Amino acid sequence: MVVVHGVSVTPGVVVSRFPLPLSSSSSSARPLNTGFNGNSSVSFFLKKRPLSRKIFAGNQSAEFDSKSKAFAASEKVLVPGNIDDDASMVTEGPSSFSEESQILNLESQTMEENGGARTKDQASVFDSSKGYSNERLVKEKEGKPRTVPPPGDGQRIYEIDPMLRSYKDHLNYRYGQYKRLREEIDKFEGGLEAFSRGYEKLGFCRSDAGITYREWAPGAKSASLIGDFNNWNPNADTMTRNEFGVWEIFLPNNTDGSPAIPHGSRVKIRMDTPSGIKDSIPAWIKFSVQAPGEIPFNGIYYDPPEEEKYVFKHPQPKRPKSLRIYEAHVGMSSTEPMINTYANFRDDVLPRIKRLGYNAVQIMAIQEHSYYASFGYHVTNFFAPSSRCGTPEELKSLIDRAHELGLLVLMDIVHSHASKNTLDGLNMFDGTDAHYFHSGPRGYHWMWDSRLFNYGSWEVLRYLLSNARWWLEEYKFDGFRFDGVTSMMYTHHGLSVGFTGNYTEYFGLETDVDAVTYLMLVNDMIHGLYPEAVTVGEDVSGMPTFCIPVQDGGVGFDYRLHMAIADKWIEILKKRDEDWKMGDIIYTLTNRRWSEKCIAYAESHDQALVGDKTIAFWLMDKDMYDFMAVDRPSTPLVDRGIALHKMIRLITMGLGGEGYLNFMGNEFGHPEWIDFPRGEQRLSDGSVIPGNNFSYDKCRRRFDLGDADYLRYHGLQEFDQAMQHLEEKYGFMTSEHQFISRKDEGDRVIVFERGDLVFVFNFHWTSSYFDYRIGCSKPGKYNIALDSDDPLFGGFSRLDRKAEYFTNDGSYDGRPCSFMVYAPCRTAVVYALANHGDDV
Repeated sequence: MVVVHGVSVTPGVVVSRFPLPLSSSSSSARPLNTGFNGNSSVSFFLKKRPLSRKIFAGNQSAEFDSKSKAFAASEKVLVPGNIDDDASMVTEGPSSFSEESQILNLESQTMEENGGARTKDQASVFDSSKGYSNERLVKEKEGKPRTVPPPGDGQRIYEIDPMLRSYKDHLNYRYGQYKRLREEIDKFEGGLEAFSRGYEKLGFCRSDAGITYREWAPGAKSASLIGDFNNWNPNADTMTRNEFGVWEIFLPNNTDGSPAIPHGSRVKIRMDTPSGIKDSIPAWIKFSVQAPGEIPFNGIYYDPPEEEKYVFKHPQPKRPKSLRIYEAHVGMSSTEPMINTYANFRDDVLPRIKRLGYNAVQIMAIQEHSYYASFGYHVTNFFAPSSRCGTPEELKSLIDRAHELGLLVLMDIVHSHASKNTLDGLNMFDGTDAHYFHSGPRGYHWMWDSRLFNYGSWEVLRYLLSNARWWLEEYKFDGFRFDGVTSMMYTHHGLSVGFTGNYTEYFGLETDVDAVTYLMLVNDMIHGLYPEAVTVGEDVSGMPTFCIPVQDGGVGFDYRLHMAIADKWIEILKKRDEDWKMGDIIYTLTNRRWSEKCIAYAESHDQALVGDKTIAFWLMDKDMYDFMAVDRPSTPLVDRGIALHKMIRLITMGLGGEGYLNFMGNEFGHPEWIDFPRGEQRLSDGSVIPGNNFSYDKCRRRFDLGDADYLRYHGLQEFDQAMQHLEEKYGFMTSEHQFISRKDEGDRVIVFERGDLVFVFNFHWTSSYFDYRIGCSKPGKYNIALDSDDPLFGGFSRLDRKAEYFTNDGSYDGRPCSFMVYAPCRTAVVYALANHGDDV
């Protein structure tokens, strides 16, 4: 999670990258898209490969424009939980939500203009006494219907961890809440499969007869759909409200059969709210853009013709046994100072990731966010991919290419909070403070300056579950990294709290059971409908049961991010070499819950931000700018930095978890920090935070440095590549065999086994050890599989890669066999049994 201290999340100035106008667009059955001055709105096209990008980028008509007023906090709008029998819906509301429940009445209110009769298509979609229609089942490729398995008894957690029995009251209550929600979703919504398809009913829904638009906004007094298609006239297309706060309008097709709203045109919903007249981007919008000269984004009606829709060509890869994740940000993935595109990332970066040996790419900042410098974490439009990098079709092309390369594509999804923007985000959407979020202080994250979801709201559950489903279904993502999960699970959000591992910290009054229950539901839905999908949770607290299946009583994630490792390396790097403790390193790397898998990483993307330091910068400081050419003398600082950079990353992968993650560029010690384009900012106290003149110079990744064989960065990149291929070959991260045979504080040596590999780390700054005996579990001949001192990796070639090492019988360091090695100072060497084939 990025914390932007003192920075407003109101959209900043973002460099727009749309070309000059090429043509205009109008509808035959609708008025021309004219503004108040009579000028037609202009459509913009950007031809990029075979795909096209089109938006209407003219200014909204001032004739019908009302400036949004300052919003004051208002009382939460309570919606009754019952629907009359006459409504052809449910007869009672969900009991667990009482007055805060909001059940969406999907009985169609839309009428065609020819007499008011509903179409056949509308009747089949909405005719259900359970809410959503059950008639259409989403099919798997083999034709079997997708279903979410029923809940289990949730009791296996006590077998896995008997200490949890002391907290049965809390855990059983939590599981009871989850089971009750599942039952009520089955009863009122037709099941979790149907409930998670809210995007088929809310937002813009196209049928053969026209377009239906629905929006849940119970606080609004009136609503109308406005946009280029009706000249932004709030009186042209007014909406009707049902008793549960759902506003709806049906726009029949034009006489020539074309849709009433042209693809690519701008749309908003205008509402008269308790806080004033407000124009908002629809909450379920699928695409939004920032037009030149404007600050707030505009919603875009996105429904390209069939010939422009991307068709996936390649199957999604099966989930690998071990995950090696390359974390990337598309916008800053260019070597040039610019916002990169999905197409360029597809063509240039994905092959690099594959070559480096990673088997998954985790993409940040996909959900639309008005403020670029938020790193994508202040989301404004949850169903829309970031338009800065291209169109939805270009993103699909990127994902399909990754699948062709055998790479999983994980999305960094943000359900922990939302941007506080009111013009282009969800905040105060219907003019009330408690629409999607908790009201008052509980709904505001003071450190992140953002809004916090109310996970106890029925419609919030629908929105977030459908959001996760949308990205998996529409874009074929292979899973998620859920951001900020610690903040979700506790009412204190993990702020100013030091988790010690005491179970009372996890299962008490400070736990947000509604949020934990949502996480159980979303994991249940994902794994039930997409069995190969992967979920990773960003949790620093170490909550027990986090990575145990939901049916067993757990939260249901596949992996937890092992966040303590990066913090420990920062702590260690501030010390002298003489003060490094081998036992301290071992403890942090292995301090994780049994049977709950972790993703290890040596440094986070936060450390790459301006004001912080990457591991490479901690180690080499300014010397990395002047002494990295291989044909020039190095410095002691650079030699030390290169050696320890490799050792830190390898021991983190070797001991830290069942998966590994690297942020792009850190594999070769990227020398530049990330500084998003920004202007000067004046704070309320009169102080000024300097800007960078909106420069993109430091908002890119210099992959050319890692590729340049005349620079020492190249050796670091080659080592990282060899490390990934070593894991691919031996699968040591997921081996059940792990044994630490030596952590010698005097020698500064760590020796451990993982799988059939023996890892030897000598952290001593000057002492090298000849004929150094190390223990092993299996007898035979060992060869060097990876040597950090190899000249290819910027080392000093102190070991013979062709040497063979034969074991001796007899116990040593608690192992049945042993062999002797040469352990040079500041090196890491991996030995493998010879019968595993050639070394890496």
